[in-house]
Amino acid sequence: MAEVGAVLVHGLWHGAWAWDAVRARLDDAGVPNAAVELPLTGLEDDVAATVTTLDRFGKPAVLVGHSYGGAVVTAAGEHPHVRHLLYLAAFALAEGESVGRVLPDRDIPPTGLGDALRFAADGQQVSVDPALATDLFYSDAPAFAASAAVARLRPVHRSVFRGVPATIAWRRTPSTYVVCADDRAVHPDLQRAMARRATTRHTWPGGHAPLLTRPAAVADLIAALAR
Repeated sequence: MAEVGAVLVHGLWHGAWAWDAVRARLDDAGVPNAAVELPLTGLEDDVAATVTTLDRFGKPAVLVGHSYGGAVVTAAGEHPHVRHLLYLAAFALAEGESVGRVLPDRDIPPTGLGDALRFAADGQQVSVDPALATDLFYSDAPAFAASAAVARLRPVHRSVFRGVPATIAWRRTPSTYVVCADDRAVHPDLQRAMARRATTRHTWPGGHAPLLTRPAAVADLIAALAR
């Protein structure tokens, strides 16, 4: 059997750096891995970047998406190298859905994310208010780690919120969903609804960024899926 590794896809405003702690533990466990640096200019661009990384990775992989990264892996997950999809508090979208419009018929309360969005003068670039980002993304992280992460956040193009996946990989590829029960960015009720689309479901305590706050647990789950 060919060795199975992991390809990791970050969420909005973040970068491949968000996986550093997880990757260190995957390295220790002997799991080959690569992190995608999304351009965050639109879903199609981000899917293309992920497909390119999978091509270069060159071996079977667990494809992992965090938050918006779930939309990306949903579209990129039919790549022939992908053996399993892992969604971490992520957007496991269905046909016609985008991260800005998921399960619109469900009465799911909003989070504080909408109030934290800040638009550039041209209206095309979207940032998160740094004064609110810690509570939204890193509510259970040590203060120094949260501050370091907030300092590295970057704007995204507003079109990312409207991107609709061209293919829905979880319909054909085995998948696992991790609900973050105390998430303040993607409502846990929305996560639970999307998690019903996955083959296997878990619920973890904690906030939106387990790759930063629970890297050992994330790496252990990835390694188990790779095995």
